[in-house]
Amino acid sequence: MSEHLISTDRLTIDKVAEILSSGARLRLSADAEKRITGCRTYLENKLASGDDVFYGINTGFGSLCNTVISDEDLSTLQSNLVRSHACGIGEEVPQQIVRLMILLKIQGLSYGHSGVRLETVQRLIDFYNNDIFPIVYQQGSLGASGDLAPLAHMSLALIGEGEVHFKGQRMRADDMNNIQGWKPLVMGAKEGIALLNGTQFMSAYGCWSLIQSKQLSIAADKIGAISVDAFDCRISPFSANVNEIRNQKGQIETAKIFRDLLNGSEIITQPKQHVQDPYSFRCIPQVHGASKDAISYCIEIFENEINAVTDNPTIFPETDEIISAGNFHGQPLAISLDLLGIALAELGNISERRTYQMINGKRGLPAFLVANPGINSGFMIPQYAAASVVSQNKQLATPASVDSIESSNGQEDHVSMGANAATKCYRIVENLKKILGIELFNATQALEFRRPLKTSAQLEEIVTAYRKKVPFVEEDKFMQPEIEKSINFIKNL
Repeated sequence: MSEHLISTDRLTIDKVAEILSSGARLRLSADAEKRITGCRTYLENKLASGDDVFYGINTGFGSLCNTVISDEDLSTLQSNLVRSHACGIGEEVPQQIVRLMILLKIQGLSYGHSGVRLETVQRLIDFYNNDIFPIVYQQGSLGASGDLAPLAHMSLALIGEGEVHFKGQRMRADDMNNIQGWKPLVMGAKEGIALLNGTQFMSAYGCWSLIQSKQLSIAADKIGAISVDAFDCRISPFSANVNEIRNQKGQIETAKIFRDLLNGSEIITQPKQHVQDPYSFRCIPQVHGASKDAISYCIEIFENEINAVTDNPTIFPETDEIISAGNFHGQPLAISLDLLGIALAELGNISERRTYQMINGKRGLPAFLVANPGINSGFMIPQYAAASVVSQNKQLATPASVDSIESSNGQEDHVSMGANAATKCYRIVENLKKILGIELFNATQALEFRRPLKTSAQLEEIVTAYRKKVPFVEEDKFMQPEIEKSINFIKNL
């Protein structure tokens, strides 16, 4: 089994995807261990040597920041923080997101600015390597002060409380500890707040959505190219010269991708009776390209975040400073997640419009893409389904980051709502898969009415593979299973 070394090497979205897909085990580098232990030693010496007051270390939390805690109660303070903040509600967070949360929390703690003990980080690594997933809930974080409620649920299992998924079962954390022969951790000074402050809930959802977005952007281009030939469109809107004078990187890239995908098509080169194509075809470079640019921007923001320290207070042994600030505030992620949601919703929006055009009985295609419309409804209702999902995505794409609700008696008076941006972006991603699957279902059906003409070799290869899963529809049939197969097909397109 492969191994990933936790170090200062920069994590990328592609690297995160590789770690997850390979099933790599995690291990701390010697340098990471040194940074963690060095910071912990500094903190313990600092607490032992004076009467200094440090937020969240020997004080209460939030608006209780002026309440000083005695030395003998510092461990209880941190354990109570974890217990009291585990107030998540709603649906469970998917296990692949919890796995990412653990990975990103380990990475953030490894830089040696958080003051946690080495054994605490190692227990998180043990959770990751043994597929132990604490039960975390989707709702409860305001995306400022860190993702408090979700990270509290993740951390609760460290002290032997809460529930986990382990060995295919949902069980109490203390039962899992008994199976593993582990003792619950006793929180040391600063450890609870280091675990709970941070943006790993938002970051995990964002990384997962970006991994999916990159693949879905590729799929949208390939499916869109099949639709271009299925609707007998012109190649001219994809010409290099017209797109390059716009100076938009994503647009130029998209136009080139479509030229390559359609190269060698017999359909694209045949004489056309129409002068123009509808915008959903003619403006693919502009729309798909803008989404590509948005995805690229979001990748930059998230790659910066997952290589950062986002808990509070932050410890700097080298300059003898313990600073209470706001690195846990999720505003960069909230805005990026809102942008990503909009970009993906637009890929779905234009996809459904292409589906709609193909069922209208235009350009030699039969109404609703069946040979005998009337007695057969054909592909009428799959478009309804796509339209329903597109409408939901438009609702989900309403920005979360423009909202803020005061909390903690006014101490936390501006929050990012990034957690809400993250969970709704996840839903937009899942919806986009459905919309693109329905477009592929329609486009391959429409393409058959262009026979014996063929599209390009690249696209014919996709159609051939797809036909092994979903046959041509001769007459009305139970469509839902075919749509489901189409959705599954595009996940690896």
